[in-house]
Amino acid sequence: MKGAFYTGEYTNLFAQYGYSQKEIDERLADIVQTMFYGPDDERLYHIEGDMAYIVDTGNNDVRTEGVSYAMMMFVQLDKKEEFDRVWRWTMKNMYMTEGAYRGYFAWSCQLDGTKNAYGPAPDGEEYFAMALFFASNRWGDGEGLLNYSHWARTILHDCIHKGEKPGDGEPMWNPDNKLIKFIPNCEYSDPSYHLPHFYDLFALWANEADREFWTQAANASRDYLKIACHPVTGLAPEYAEYDGTPSARDERRLYYSDSYRVAANIGLSYEWWAKDEWECACADRILKFFFETVKDKDDLVYEIDGTILDRKALHPEAIIATNAMSALAAKGAYKEEAVRKFWNTPLRKGDRRYYDNCLYLFAFLALSGNYRIYMPHLTA
Repeated sequence: MKGAFYTGEYTNLFAQYGYSQKEIDERLADIVQTMFYGPDDERLYHIEGDMAYIVDTGNNDVRTEGVSYAMMMFVQLDKKEEFDRVWRWTMKNMYMTEGAYRGYFAWSCQLDGTKNAYGPAPDGEEYFAMALFFASNRWGDGEGLLNYSHWARTILHDCIHKGEKPGDGEPMWNPDNKLIKFIPNCEYSDPSYHLPHFYDLFALWANEADREFWTQAANASRDYLKIACHPVTGLAPEYAEYDGTPSARDERRLYYSDSYRVAANIGLSYEWWAKDEWECACADRILKFFFETVKDKDDLVYEIDGTILDRKALHPEAIIATNAMSALAAKGAYKEEAVRKFWNTPLRKGDRRYYDNCLYLFAFLALSGNYRIYMPHLTA
C-alpha cells in the first residue's frame, strides 16, 4: 500500500461504511458551524477586529495548541480569512521577539492577549509550521505576515538551531537523538508531540540545510513511538523519557489527556505515508483494548498496561474521536466499530468542550478524506 502523499487519494471511511456523501458533508458543515460560528456557549472562535483567537474553554485562555490547531483546521477547510485572522492574533500576542525564547511563541495568553507565561510548547510550533506550509501551497504566499512559507521555515529554523549561541535559549528538538522535547529546557518527551508525518514534509520544504535533520527526526519519532507505546495495549503515557520509559512526574505515566493524540497521529501518519506497518499493529492493539477490555468503561483513566483506574477521564469524547482516527491505520476487527461509535457521538458541550471538539473535528476531517497534504501549486 502507498500513502496519500504518493497517490493523492484519501480514504473516506465514513463512505466505506455506508454513510452517504450528503450525510457526511452536512455533518461536517454542522460541526464547523457549531465550533466556529455558533452561539457563545458552543463556539471556540472569537473575532477581534481583523484578528481572531480560539479559546480553551476549560481554562479560559488562549493556547498555542488551540490557535495552531485552528490554523490547520482552517487551511484544510479552505477558510483563508479565518486562518489569517488567527495568525495575526497569534503573531501580535504570542510571538516573542526578545530574550532566550525569541522566535518562539508564548504557550498561554489571556483573552486580551496578555501573556500568562513566556515559555513555549513545541506542539504549537510544529502545527504552526505545517499549517503555514499548507497555506502557502494552497493559497500562495503574500507579503509580511502572509508570506506563509517564509514564516514556516523561520519557525522550524529556530526550533532546531536555538542554543547554538551562548544565551540563546534551547532548541525544541534534542540535537543528538532528534526527538522533540516536552518543553525546550527539559530532556524528556511527550509521545503525542511526535508527528513524523509532518517531519517528512518538513524534510521537503524547510530550509535546505535543515532537511536532513527533519528526515532523521521523522525516523527517530517513528522508532520512539515503538518504545513509548505499550507492546500489548498500544497505549502511550502522557510523558516519557527518551528511552520510552513512562515518566515518573506526577501522574504523567498514565494514558490520559495528551496521550489520546498518539492514536490519532498514528492513523494520519499511515494514511499519508503508509511507511510503517507497526502503525497498523499499534492501532489494532489500541482498538482491541477499548473494545474488548474496556468496553463500556471508555470514559475512565488507564495505566498504559491496561489497568483500569476508578477515575473519570477529563476528555472522554476525545478518546472516542482519536480511537476512530486510528482506524485509518487499523486492519483488525474493531476498525468499523470505532468509526461508527464516533459517528454516533455528538460534539461535547460545556466548559470542557475545547480539547474534545478540536480532536473531534480533526477526526471527522481525517475519516471523511478531508485531512489532506497540500503540495506546492496544487489545490483540492
